[in-house]
Amino acid sequence: MARTRRVIAAGLWLATLAWLAPALAQTSPPSDSVKTENVTARLVSERIALVPGGTAWVALHLAIRPGWHTYWLNPGDAGEPTEIAWTLPPGYSAGAIQWPAPERLVEPGDIAVYGYTGSATHLVPITVPADAKPGERVTLAAEARWLVCEKDGKFRLPLPVQAAGTTPPVDGAAADIVDAARAALPKPSPWPAHFTLSGKTLTLRVEGAALDASRIASLQFFPNEPGVVTPSARQAVAHDGKGFTLALAAAGKAAAQKSLAGVLVIKERLDGGTATQAFAVAAPPRAAAAPAEGGLTLGLALLMAFAGGIILNLMPCVFPVLSIKALSFAAHGAKGRMGAHGLAYTGGVLALFAAIGAALVALKSAGAEIGWGFQLQEPVFVMLMGYLTFVIGLNLSGLFEIGGAFAGAGGRLAAREGLPGAFFTGALAAVVATPCTAPFMGAAIGYAVAQPPAAAMAVMLALGFGMALPFLALSYSPALLRRLPKPGPWMERFRQFLAFPMYATAAWLAWVLSLQAGDGALLAALAGAILIAFGLWAWSAARNAGARGRRVAAAFALLALAGAAALVAWAERGTPARNTAAADARWTPFDPDRLAAARREGRPVFVNFTAAWCVTCIVNEKMVLTGDAVWDAMKKKGIVAMKADWTRRDPAITRALAALGRNGVPVYALYPPGDGAPALLPQILTEAAVLAEFAAFPDRPANQRAGQ
Repeated sequence: MARTRRVIAAGLWLATLAWLAPALAQTSPPSDSVKTENVTARLVSERIALVPGGTAWVALHLAIRPGWHTYWLNPGDAGEPTEIAWTLPPGYSAGAIQWPAPERLVEPGDIAVYGYTGSATHLVPITVPADAKPGERVTLAAEARWLVCEKDGKFRLPLPVQAAGTTPPVDGAAADIVDAARAALPKPSPWPAHFTLSGKTLTLRVEGAALDASRIASLQFFPNEPGVVTPSARQAVAHDGKGFTLALAAAGKAAAQKSLAGVLVIKERLDGGTATQAFAVAAPPRAAAAPAEGGLTLGLALLMAFAGGIILNLMPCVFPVLSIKALSFAAHGAKGRMGAHGLAYTGGVLALFAAIGAALVALKSAGAEIGWGFQLQEPVFVMLMGYLTFVIGLNLSGLFEIGGAFAGAGGRLAAREGLPGAFFTGALAAVVATPCTAPFMGAAIGYAVAQPPAAAMAVMLALGFGMALPFLALSYSPALLRRLPKPGPWMERFRQFLAFPMYATAAWLAWVLSLQAGDGALLAALAGAILIAFGLWAWSAARNAGARGRRVAAAFALLALAGAAALVAWAERGTPARNTAAADARWTPFDPDRLAAARREGRPVFVNFTAAWCVTCIVNEKMVLTGDAVWDAMKKKGIVAMKADWTRRDPAITRALAALGRNGVPVYALYPPGDGAPALLPQILTEAAVLAEFAAFPDRPANQRAGQ
């Protein structure tokens, strides 16, 4: 009997334990892993230790049982996204979850959800305070909830803190998980996009001529916000050679969208199967296709281009050439000829702007990613421009004069009288104006390159006419002509003085060349300049010699010029461009992935789109952007400073400019955290304007400012 009672008691005890097991499991101490019926969850860290002032990447990794799934940020027709609630030591903070691209899953009842099968890894950046003490051990505690029959889990991840400035080793298995998750994150879309809403159809347009429709197996758009499109509806895709159009079934929140944000998932056919790529898209409505265009019409674009052209005359890159033309006007008192000179000068300006516009249109149509000033991104052009300005300087200094045989063809170039000289001066002024972008120009040119060829050319010619107008007006104004100084000995001295701005321009172009193609190209350019000077001197010195002497001098001159021309090839074979961001450790070189990652972490980003050949850019940087007040404000606000160096052609920067509605530099864009549209600062910066834009963001906690 006693034995029977013991058996019954033992059975009751085991039954009680079995009944209490789920409750005991729920109250068991947290660990770095939790196993449920359908999911095995782990909390892992990419590195085995933390660093004061740094950012640690941790991941919630869910291994999902076959036949089950978890949900994305926007779960679709049903479900809930995974959530993580953190309990961290004082001073530590957790950023937002970084969501891998989802897949569309169809459930019974024609319900479509967005989620993950097999596994899902959710990255989270943890900011470590600058005053974290090396040697201490801290615990990152989290409570995560994922929807697979309402499961959750509590996690503890103890990690040591090591000395500031060091790099902890990676945790092999955990690092593999983090790396795979990072690779699965959507990349910033390289293609401009916009959307339109008509009735119950929301149309997403993606401009991407480089996308090969024959290799696209599928293309799917996932909006970040629920209720914007109907997940279960088919997405119709059309390709027209210039990009894709997706017709989406609009849902209740579609009409309220100021920017259609989401993920574009493309499956591409390859020889060995398919590859999937995901891109983050933030498409503005068609009525305001980009923040820079501001709803421009052709008429407004023409007016802005015209005004920008007038202002170009005040830019330092144009002034030396205009001074040469002013000297020519002062030298000739025949008012009847001044009108013809003004027209010839205008013709030269318009001819060059038409040529630049035609090249832009042609190259864009061919799929090239270029913008305003594209020719200055080529080292060969920069070297040839340096030679030209150097030769003009030698001419103004009196080293040589172009004789009668050349006078009819070239009008003694820009410094000489005659209508050809006026035409050449206008053309040269237009060429040297391309490193500058005046106010109003950026939006006008950004509008132009997105239009049909006729509209684009009209905008370019309006820009050229605005630049030519002041001299054209002067040539037809007797009252203004009478105010010009009378000819006299001063003109020769002023003519010689004008050589020095041309030498300065040549020196500046040599510096640009060194950034584009390295020191070898710079040495080649300097050697070429010496050969050119020698050739011109030999030609000029032999003018009064006998026939044999002139032939010898001509041979030396031609050999010297041929040697200078041969050295131009060095520019094309030069070393890759040096990114000017590297010259100042405060600037982070522009990278679309870094930009997107910083915004996901809740950081604003200031991007300085610049180039070494852009005079306006250099002035803004030296006068405003290097000031202590600007950098102190960026540090205080936690703003990431990026420099997009466009000195040489860079498709990623060109695409980023196009997304802003711009096609040239300078451009200064302030991106808010998250997916909001960036703010564009004026092209001519002031410290007050920059600080006013920064003031819109709250101060970053002092213990999180280190390591910015």
